[in-house]
Amino acid sequence: MTPIAVIITVVAYFAVLFGVSYWAGRKADNAGFFQGGKQSKWYMVAFAMIGASISGVTYVSVPGMVGVSQFGYLQLIMGFMAGQLVIALVLTPLFYRMQLVSVYQFLEQRLGNSSYHTGAWFFFISKMLGAAVRLYLVCLTFQLLIFEPFHLPFILNVLVSILIVWLYTYRGGVKSLIWTDSLKTLCLIVSVVLCIWFIAKNLGMDWGTMMTAISDDRLSRVFFFDDVNSRQFFWKQFLAGVFTQIAMNGLDQDMMQRNLSCRNSRESQMNMVVSMVLQFVVIAIFLMLGALLYIFVERQGIVVEKSDTLFTIVATGGYLPIIVGILFVIGLTASAYSAAGSALTALTTSFTVDILGTKGKMEDEVKQTRQRVHVGMAVVMGISILVFNLLNNTSVIDAVYILASYTYGPILGMFAFGILTKWKVRDRLIPLVAIVAPLLCFILDKNSEVWFNGYQFSYEILILNAVFTFIGLCLIKLRIANE
Repeated sequence: MTPIAVIITVVAYFAVLFGVSYWAGRKADNAGFFQGGKQSKWYMVAFAMIGASISGVTYVSVPGMVGVSQFGYLQLIMGFMAGQLVIALVLTPLFYRMQLVSVYQFLEQRLGNSSYHTGAWFFFISKMLGAAVRLYLVCLTFQLLIFEPFHLPFILNVLVSILIVWLYTYRGGVKSLIWTDSLKTLCLIVSVVLCIWFIAKNLGMDWGTMMTAISDDRLSRVFFFDDVNSRQFFWKQFLAGVFTQIAMNGLDQDMMQRNLSCRNSRESQMNMVVSMVLQFVVIAIFLMLGALLYIFVERQGIVVEKSDTLFTIVATGGYLPIIVGILFVIGLTASAYSAAGSALTALTTSFTVDILGTKGKMEDEVKQTRQRVHVGMAVVMGISILVFNLLNNTSVIDAVYILASYTYGPILGMFAFGILTKWKVRDRLIPLVAIVAPLLCFILDKNSEVWFNGYQFSYEILILNAVFTFIGLCLIKLRIANE
């Protein structure tokens, strides 16, 4: 696929995207930017959430990771589904009842100001780094497809990418994101299904023979119960999925911003249950694509050095009709920039509301602050991507979840303490607890094989991180009780 063809495809997609963004956000005020005016239809949010949960990392990396972990990723997704039920039944009614703009306002009302700012800062760090990691991988792909053939530097790639993300979220915020995420979901589903169809056709398979070939292949194994020390062990993945979903969705301003834009708690719950079932189906389709891609490269004798490049090489390398490359670029563009846009909106909301504060300020003053923060968040995201490029690490999907395990753990622990107990704590010591807990987890993770007879921590380190935070808060409470 030529660079010109890639550019035309990307420009055509963004023309549609900016049209949708402008139409959706033309009358948005601060309430529309932060919460969509609480008028979003639940079925629109459910459809949009499929795309919102699938980033460029998922689009590129999930098919490739089939070669290493087979279909074991579905174990984590099953945990996500259970975690989503907890969010829908426990957190959503609570947040609606408290009429929160930012979910971290719960920590302020329950534990205190230091807890509130600690949660907001941990979210800021985790979301910024996570979004930068995701967009970095996409920038690498576009560097290969567009910028390198024209001998353009990576920094220009990053500047263009960040500018695009900033532009289409500038006006409407969440109100625009619901519609742009719906467009993204449609593009993702259509592109992946058609890519599967074209690859199967090239392999001489119809639907039945394709399903048989995938199910008979060693890569289609889903469940791993045989080795408790393995990172793939079912209960590690499932339990990590439950708590990761609660932390990264239920306690994440990015995702909950959309859910809280529904008209009431019941509609938000309906959206969350439906979207999680649909997401499971979509991820299963991505894994089927991965299995087909490995069958294809094996038959064609194609050498793939890094799993993250598998889909890119096959789709754009001239092995299939050009329509496959076009569909790949549309899907990648849709997943990458929409995910970055939603992260930028959430970071702007959290920093404006949680860290700078909006209480007592006039509407115009809040708008000016929000617009300046929006620019600042875009700049920080661009700098973070350039730093990742200097580190030159492309093991992205694993890095995202490991990072989340350390940064979302204290948030999960604080929310659990606030919901499950009625105790008061010494608020000023909460930042110390939130820093010590991840450090203890890091020490355990680095020494687990020696200390625990070969046991390797996976994403379940998030649970341990939350437990340490919870215990630390209990110790603060005990000190107060003894005084």
